[in-house]
Amino acid sequence: MRVLFSVKLLSFFALTLSIRAAEWPQFRGPNHDSTTSEKISAKWPAQGPKLLWKIPVSGGFGSIAVSKGKAYTLTLRELDGVAHEVCLALDANSGKELWAAQLTVANYLEKNQTGQANSGAPDNTGGDGPRSTPSVDGDRVYVLTGTLVLYCLDAQNGKMIWRKDLVREHHGRNISWSNAASPLIDGDLVFVAGGGEGEALLAFNKKTGAVVWKGEDDTMTHSTPALATIHGVLQVIFFTQKGLASLETKSGKVLWRFPFRFSTSTAMTPVVAGNIVYCSAGYGVGSSAAKITKSGDAFTATELWNKSAKEFNNHWSTPLFKDGYLYGLFGFKEYGKCPLKCIEVATGEVKWSKEGFGPGGTILAGDKLVVLGDAGQIVIAVPTPKAYTELARANVLKGKCWSTPVVADGRIYARSAKEVVALDVKP
Repeated sequence: MRVLFSVKLLSFFALTLSIRAAEWPQFRGPNHDSTTSEKISAKWPAQGPKLLWKIPVSGGFGSIAVSKGKAYTLTLRELDGVAHEVCLALDANSGKELWAAQLTVANYLEKNQTGQANSGAPDNTGGDGPRSTPSVDGDRVYVLTGTLVLYCLDAQNGKMIWRKDLVREHHGRNISWSNAASPLIDGDLVFVAGGGEGEALLAFNKKTGAVVWKGEDDTMTHSTPALATIHGVLQVIFFTQKGLASLETKSGKVLWRFPFRFSTSTAMTPVVAGNIVYCSAGYGVGSSAAKITKSGDAFTATELWNKSAKEFNNHWSTPLFKDGYLYGLFGFKEYGKCPLKCIEVATGEVKWSKEGFGPGGTILAGDKLVVLGDAGQIVIAVPTPKAYTELARANVLKGKCWSTPVVADGRIYARSAKEVVALDVKP
């Protein structure tokens, strides 16, 4: 009987892990590190993996969240002649729209010389739209709009449960190109940046929207915060215009800081590699790695290495960490050619570099890298420092893909500023 009970218990845990792995509920996935344990197939026919569905969308550089049979993303829609951000809930199996929640007016839209809304660089006009990604937790969906309004929506119908305007309620200070960060959820808390002096970094109760803690005087960036346990302490790491600020999740107490230069825009999410934290920015800034040490209750962040922008940097494409190495798209405004690189995290040494991707996104599914290039190409590669090894490639999207692909339930979901696609890659 004990043996039977143990077997059933193990089966239950295996099923629980399988269910978690089959979802991608937040930006950077179920583990907050751009990885999933799900395995995918790289044995594709000549025309690419099986297309499950593809739907048009109207603007947006955010990614996709997948949970409980639904896929969520943000887009633009004109309502009564005014452009609004809209959160879409799609049937994950068919792409059918289940609901569309009207959010704030997209008053951050810029006009180009032809009068069209367009926030792309002058040499590479990429379209416009929301830059953030929804976060899903249980039966609720959380969205932080470009105008710094935090929404909690009912996952069943998109109805608003609560709403917090960071500008009006917390003296929020928005930035050029407006907010691109996604809400980060852990336990009962939702973490965001964007408040004013003395309340720049915030944690809200995810059920009620009540402020649990607030503090600091950091001006926000486009970076989504990171969650990690370092030296046994769970912490949330914000990448602000002052640099990295790590806070205790429960209390908001500052654990350590690491100064890092700001210029125009910082957009990648800090990457935690054990007791090393990597950060980077474009606009001539470059990259650094900080070694985090702890003595008693005191943390210290010390620069381990620094690389100039000429050596490498990340514009908005956040790399991932695996077995001592960073894998990701490194480069600044190298549209169509930004390289995939492997970097040794302890030294900053480039192990290999492969051009031809552009500033899209990279994740790890099981033992395979999934890379989305900015021209809509999905590439599967091997995460090894020995050499660049490509397993599969397919062109799957039209439009600018300044976003990150996701893997959930044997599918790759990806989007551009024009389309959302779901591909069958089950082993």
